[in-house]
Amino acid sequence: MEVILVDANDVEVGAMEKMEAHKKGVLHRAFSIFIFNGQGEMLIHQRATQKYHNGGLWTNACCSHPMPGEKTIEAASRRLKEEMGFVTKLTKAFSFTYKSGFDNGLTENEFDHVFIGNYSGIVNPDPEEVQAYTFKGMKEISEQLASMPNDFTIWFRIAFPRMEAYRLKQQLH
Repeated sequence: MEVILVDANDVEVGAMEKMEAHKKGVLHRAFSIFIFNGQGEMLIHQRATQKYHNGGLWTNACCSHPMPGEKTIEAASRRLKEEMGFVTKLTKAFSFTYKSGFDNGLTENEFDHVFIGNYSGIVNPDPEEVQAYTFKGMKEISEQLASMPNDFTIWFRIAFPRMEAYRLKQQLH
């Protein structure tokens, strides 16, 4: 699978095989999906232990990369169905960039588009992607992030406070 290489403004500058991009730490387009149920709880999942990085860590509903020629929102919808087994309307919330190296020599250097959706139905995750999942309140997640940050992926630790601010802003309008 190839990922879309981008500049600091998310302008496409090329494509590269996904593992090569992670080995070289090249900036590429990614997305993260945050799903909330009718009670306002967030869907989080524990990544399968066999994942190529961050196995066993907790994170948001779904993360991945659009393929060259694929719109990011379409890739997000596709991967949510593949990984978590459901489809729901997604809305762009915000974007951020981050760079983080991992113990296995890989580096994530991503321009991350964050989408938000609501869903209260059946979750049917792919066991190759997801070890466990649950819906939790924002306050409980925030407390767990503060007391056990290393139980969560780096991108979730960066995106979660931004999602809290985004949701608060939406409630004020």
